[in-house]
Amino acid sequence: MGQSGTAMDSKLKKTVVMVGMMGAGKTAIGTELARMLGVPFLDSDAEIERAANCTVAEIFARDGEAFFRQKEAQVIARLLSGPPGVLSVGGGAYLNPATRALISEKGVAVWLKADLDLLWSRVRRKDTRPLLRTEDPFGTLAALAAAREPDYAKADLVVEARPDTSIESTAAAVRRALAARRDVLGPA
Repeated sequence: MGQSGTAMDSKLKKTVVMVGMMGAGKTAIGTELARMLGVPFLDSDAEIERAANCTVAEIFARDGEAFFRQKEAQVIARLLSGPPGVLSVGGGAYLNPATRALISEKGVAVWLKADLDLLWSRVRRKDTRPLLRTEDPFGTLAALAAAREPDYAKADLVVEARPDTSIESTAAAVRRALAARRDVLGPA
């Protein structure tokens, strides 16, 4: 890879799957990373919503979380079978052992690790998070983060999302981490 670090001097060989908690920045950073690499950006939640013609929150309310997770796994498998790109998946997707194995086989998981204060600052005013529709949304978020961290820690790469770092800088940090993996990002 040349000094410029542009998409022109390297080729993405596997889909990069952004994993982590709601509010970690998977969509924003994934979109910027895809732009940097000159590849498509996909969001599994958006794909599910398009296919179901309703929101994730509506699917949770109508069909339950188990049904949603089943559909989510199917959509992720379909997206991983396409050409390499950047894929953002819902916060719970990586908890599924079969989905985790498929991501490891066909792509590379990047955990956007963010502390609880940053996550809360990003999700506390949004009503689009069905798992946070509880009496104590902060406590729920904290419990989810604690329960999910051991699974997220199984990701191939970890990049810290920090409140004082821009989307572009965080995406560049992900790109640098990917560049260390020649099986993922290598010479064009």
